[in-house]
Amino acid sequence: MKSDWLTQGPKIKEFEIALAKYCEAKYAIVVNSGTAALHTAYFAAGLTKGDEFITTPLTFAATANAGLYLGAKPVFADVDVHGNLNPDEVEKKMTQHTKLVSVVDYAGHPAQLNELRAICKKHKLVLVEDACQALGAGYRGKKIGSISDLTTFSFHPVKSITTGEGGAILTNNKKRYETMLRFRTHGITKDKALYKNKKEGDWYHEMHDLGFNYRMTDTQAALGISQLKKLIRFIRARKVIAERYHRAFAELKKYIILPFEDAGIQSAWHLYPIRFKGDLTKKRKEIFSALRKAGIGVQVHHIPTYWHPFYQKLGYKKGLCPRAEDFYQSEISIPIYPGLKVNDQNRVIDILVKIIKNEVISQANM
Repeated sequence: MKSDWLTQGPKIKEFEIALAKYCEAKYAIVVNSGTAALHTAYFAAGLTKGDEFITTPLTFAATANAGLYLGAKPVFADVDVHGNLNPDEVEKKMTQHTKLVSVVDYAGHPAQLNELRAICKKHKLVLVEDACQALGAGYRGKKIGSISDLTTFSFHPVKSITTGEGGAILTNNKKRYETMLRFRTHGITKDKALYKNKKEGDWYHEMHDLGFNYRMTDTQAALGISQLKKLIRFIRARKVIAERYHRAFAELKKYIILPFEDAGIQSAWHLYPIRFKGDLTKKRKEIFSALRKAGIGVQVHHIPTYWHPFYQKLGYKKGLCPRAEDFYQSEISIPIYPGLKVNDQNRVIDILVKIIKNEVISQANM
């Protein structure tokens, strides 16, 4: 705040360099939201009117919306046991119009990236990874951010680190990096080597693309630099909380499905989603309300994108992705964040166990 720059200053580049270094990627672009990051990535991937892109319905709506901004059509494929895009379902949804695959790392657990990369390579598609929930995660010895053609992050306050609002795109492709630099600033370049008209003075600049004002401020970037230094500690704290939940709910595995990490995977533990089994699924609404009434900040992640009225008006119908719909209808996310104190977590555990046991007993007596 005491510097000479509030926006378009040196902290932007400093944050980008630090982020790229942490993620072991060549280039990073910071923008003003995770949605802007998705829009920018899709533009850099060449997504345009008439194209199709395959994605998961088990995500926040922005993953699909950002493609609609460019005139492309989202095609939804079903999910695996983690709630991530199932590679086996992706190829079933391909057409001659498919341009890219947009995969989401649900709850911070990386998707099956090797399999998805192989599919994209086979069909000459771009792999965009919506890793807004997965900064700090690892996949088979690699950092998330270094694997896919384009990887997006969000710095919303509930994410791994925050800049208040903000986002980023990481890539190893220089051409896409340069395209994104223009796109976040109205499509304008001040690189003289790229000018069509090279005869003007030093005031001159050119607009080459229809871009947007997606710039992050220097104050946000300064916060991001500070937050990034704490990321390892934040992820470690989330993992400890998740492991405590694992132990506490082991006795309930007959009634609920717990999240877990595949071999070689390090989740960012953005969420701790539990899923009810059998008849208990029908009581999710009552269990959710009881937890909220007890002061527990639970949520459900996510409403299948094509269930939203806007997508229904576009012609999408329920039943497209049965596994994703079942996942949604049985899921509740319970509190997990680095500052969650042990006594508060124990209260969450005690109340949830009590509510579930009461529901099981009431059903047994029916």
